[in-house]
This record gives sequence, structure tokens and C-alpha cells, in this order.
Amino acid sequence: MRKKPRFHSLKKLKVRQDWSRWSLYSISQLKAPDLVRRTYFQQKWTAKSDTRAYHGEQIREKKWRRMFKRNLPAVVPMDHKYLARYDGSEQAAGRGAGVDANEDKRAPLATPYMQMAYFPIERRLDTAIFRSLFASSVRQARQFCVHGLVRVNGKKMPYPGYMLNPGDMFQVEPSSVMFATGARKTRTSTGRRIAKEKATERGTALSQTGQTPPPPTQALPQQPIREEPTPTELKKHLQSLMHDVEDVLIADVKAKDKQKFRAFRQTVRKAISLWRTANPETISTLDTQLAFLKTQVAKASAAAASTPSSPSSTSDDDPAGPLMSPDDQEKLKSAFEKLRFESQHASAWNAKDARLPYATPWRPRDYMAAFAFIPRYLEVNQNICAAVYLRHPVARPGLAEVPTPFHQETGQLAFNWYLRRR
Repeated sequence: MRKKPRFHSLKKLKVRQDWSRWSLYSISQLKAPDLVRRTYFQQKWTAKSDTRAYHGEQIREKKWRRMFKRNLPAVVPMDHKYLARYDGSEQAAGRGAGVDANEDKRAPLATPYMQMAYFPIERRLDTAIFRSLFASSVRQARQFCVHGLVRVNGKKMPYPGYMLNPGDMFQVEPSSVMFATGARKTRTSTGRRIAKEKATERGTALSQTGQTPPPPTQALPQQPIREEPTPTELKKHLQSLMHDVEDVLIADVKAKDKQKFRAFRQTVRKAISLWRTANPETISTLDTQLAFLKTQVAKASAAAASTPSSPSSTSDDDPAGPLMSPDDQEKLKSAFEKLRFESQHASAWNAKDARLPYATPWRPRDYMAAFAFIPRYLEVNQNICAAVYLRHPVARPGLAEVPTPFHQETGQLAFNWYLRRR
């Protein structure tokens, strides 16, 4: 069986539609095609292979060939004043006689219309979601569609290959967008690894000593069965404990108390990693510890509030004089109050939450800045995670609206490959 090549390989660089360090490195290594030492067939094949790895790599080649169009959309800006004054006959005056008009003016920009070879792919729903910065890769955008997280014109659209029409509005579930574009949560597998090692050691010891499992005991008379919580319920309770600890850490707590709560959080995290073997006694112990810590913090804060603050005035005998004037103290106090208000306001929408699948407080995903651009043919509202497909992409003088990292000549060779196959 033929071995499937890696999606990201440093031996054979391919630019992919995703936010990753491999794609960023592949883009930095792109070069113009070799037009001297290679045959025309080799140039077209290489250009086709490189561009297809980026444009629509999730689409089968046969399906893309059916989508390919020879006619590429392009627009040329026209001067309305010129059109109203002349009929165009003066442009043909002297043609063929060696007369060139506007010799003193700069030559107009060329229209790179062959860079638009893959413009039908930009109409696909999954590609539009990726272009709108609602997903970190086109494959993730495809997964959102299949899972029913995307709506087009208010209706659920589970087909990632849906071709958008001008004026269509699509929307993605905001929580999924936060997960897709936010930093990944670091998950530690230390607890699982330790439990696995202990189970392996236990099995090895039994096999070496030749012990057999104990015989089954005789059936005892039936007793009333006490309903115990399932491991899933225990796991949810541990997650709620973790959420309570995060709420305490966000509050205004002293440094020493924060150290205690962080150590307790580490204990709860290890218990969550071993939730399948957790028992109710462990959960009750953790509940008691959390209640005790909260009680100690409440007592300390109450004692600090009841103690009167000492006056900050300085004596006249002090040679250094007052450390800060009353006006400076008021300014500093107002600055601290403003900073506290801003931190509380920010924590309301971007607070720590251990239950969310992405890292909190939310921050952008790594390597996002290099790919954070939105094409002209999309109007995006990041507040509600919705976008409108305004029109089909077109080529203009000096600009092709299909985003591509490849050289202009690479796009021309790829278009010629599909224009006339071999």
C-alpha cells in the first residue's frame, strides 16, 4: 500500500490554508518558477501541484476540473468624463501608422487576470468561512459546516461545498469561532501517565509472582443498595470546584492566599485527570479543603477591614519632608481606581473559565497575525460572527482579488495547465 505523504513536510514544502508555523515557513521559502532550465510541461505541472495544495486542497481533482472556468472575471475602470465627451474613435486614429498616443504618460498597470484561476473556490462556503477569520484552517471550516454550526440566510447549511451567491449572509456559532481562533488550552497528561505506569507495574508484579486473582466470594444476602454518584457526575463536580477556585483567584486576594489556592487548584487538576477512578470520599475531602480556605480568606479580609488605617502624614522634624503631596496622592488614587475598574470590566467578558475548551482569558491563536486579512468581496462583522458575500472576486489593474501567496507567473502556469491538458 502506498504511504500517504505528510500534510506538512519540510522535505517537500507545500503551502496550506491554515494558521501554522509550517505554512508560514513554506510561504517564506516561495520563489518564482524556473523558466530557463525546465520544460514548459514541467513548469505547468509544478505550478499546478503547488497551487492546488493551497487552493481547495480538500476538493477532489475531478470535482475541481468540473468547477474550472476558462472565462475569468476582470474589470477595467472607465473615466466617466472621457466617456461623456468622446465616442472612442480618436483611439483608432493613426493606428497602424506608427502613431502612439500618450507617449509621455506612464504605461497603465496590467490586469493579472490569470491569477483568478481559482476564483470558483472562493464561492464555497468553507473557503468563505476561512477567509472571514472564523476558522484557523479551511478543514476546520469544513468541520463546522458538517457539525451544523453554520447558517446561511438563517437556515442551517451542513454542506461545505455550497456555492454562495452575491448577497448571501452566513453565520458561525460564536463559541466555535472563539475556540477556532483562540489560543489552545495546554492539557497535561501527567496523571494519566502515572496511573498507566502503576497499572503496568501491578500487572508485572502479579505475573512474576504467579499469583492468581482471588476466588469469587459467596453471595451475601441482599442489602439496600446506596446510590453512589457515577464517575461522570464526579467529574462534573470536580470541574465546578475548579471553576470556584478560578473565581477566587480573580478576586482581590493576597499573594500568600493565592499561593494556597493555586496549590489546591493543582490538586483538583490531578483529580480531574483521574476522574474514572475517583471516589466520593476524595470529592468530599476537596470540598472541605476549599470551604476551609474560603473561610480563612474571609476572616483575614474582615480583620483587615476592621483595623483602622494609620494616618500618612509626616512630622515636621523629618528632614526628608513628605514623600508625596496631597495632589499627587489624589491623582495616584484615581489612577488606581480607574485601573481596578478597567480590570473588573475586562474580566466580565474575558474572565478565566476552566470549563471552556480554549485558553482563558481569550487571546489570539499563534501565527494568526500573518494571515489576518479579509478580502474585498466579503463584509464581516466580528461581533456576531457573521459575514455577507458581496460579489464574486474580480481582477483589477495591478490587483487580483483571490488571495494567494504565489508568484504571478505561477498562477499563469497553473491556469494554462487546466486550460489545455497535456
